[in-house]
Amino acid sequence: MNYDYHYGNQYYNYYNNVGIQSKEYEIMAPEQSQNVQPGMEYLMNPRPIFDNPNYHGSGKLKGKVAIITGGDSGLGRAAAIAFTKEGAKVVIPYYNEHIDAQATKEYIEKLGGSCLLLSGDIADFNFCKKIVQETLNKYGRIDILVNNAGVQFQQDELSSISNEQFDKTMKVNVYGMFYLTKAALPYLKSGASIINLTSVTTFYGDPQLIDYVTTKGAIVGFTRSLARNLALKNIRVNAIAPGFFWTPLQPACWVKEKIPSLGADAAMARGAMPYELAPTFVFLASDDSSYMTGQVIHNNGGQVMA
Repeated sequence: MNYDYHYGNQYYNYYNNVGIQSKEYEIMAPEQSQNVQPGMEYLMNPRPIFDNPNYHGSGKLKGKVAIITGGDSGLGRAAAIAFTKEGAKVVIPYYNEHIDAQATKEYIEKLGGSCLLLSGDIADFNFCKKIVQETLNKYGRIDILVNNAGVQFQQDELSSISNEQFDKTMKVNVYGMFYLTKAALPYLKSGASIINLTSVTTFYGDPQLIDYVTTKGAIVGFTRSLARNLALKNIRVNAIAPGFFWTPLQPACWVKEKIPSLGADAAMARGAMPYELAPTFVFLASDDSSYMTGQVIHNNGGQVMA
C-alpha cells in the first residue's frame, strides 16, 4: 500500500460546552466518520503516521516476544513497528481489520522482523487462550504483553447508552485485558512486562464517553493492583494514558463534525500521530524501566497534567 503522510497546517477557532479551548491549533484531519468499530486505518484521511524513519533500534528487545492486541493499526501498530526495530518478534491479535493487519505484517517483514496475525474477539476467553498457545507454538515464549485493543462509542446522555453497548465496551476493554493477562501470566518470567492502555479521559471524565471512561478507570485500578501482586516476581505492570492520537478509534467513534476539533484542548494545541507514542511503549517493555511498576505514563500534550 502507498501511504501518504503529508497534511497541511490549518488553524481553527474552537469552542464547546466545556469552555474555551485553545484558540489556535493544528487541525489534524477533516470531517469524516466510519460506521464500524474499532475502525479501519486504510480508510482514514490522512493516514496516521505510525513509523518515525529517524527512530533506529538498539537491540533493547532483542530475542523477546511481544503480544500486542489491536496491533493491526493505530497505537498498537506503532508499538509493533518500534518493537520490531528493537529486535522483538510480535504477535498481533486483532478483530476483523484484515486489510490493516496484513499491511502491518508486510511492513514488519520489510524491516526484517517476524509477525504472527491472529483474528478473533478478545472478549472471548477461548480466543485469549488460543493467542497464548499459538504464540508459544510459534515462538516458544512470551516476554511482553500489551493490552491495547479497545472500543469507544459517543453518546450525549447516560440514558442513550444501551445495555448492549455498555456490555460490549466493558467486555472488550476490561474483560479482554483480564482474560488475556490471565491466560498469559503462567508463561511470563522474571523481567517480563505488561503494558495496559488507559486514557487521558480517565483523569478528566469525558461527558460523551461515560462507559468508555468507566472501563479506562478500571484499567488503572487493575494495573496498580496487579503490579503489587507481581512485584516480587519481577513482572512489571504499567499503563499509558494517551491524549488525542489520530487512530481509527476516532472516526469510528465521533460524529464527523467533531473530528477537526479533536486535540484542541491540549496545551500544545495539537493532537498527535501514533509514532509519537512508540518510544513510550519501548521504554516500558525494556529494561530501561526496570524499577518502574504500577505507574501511569501520561502522553497528552499537556491536556491533563497529572
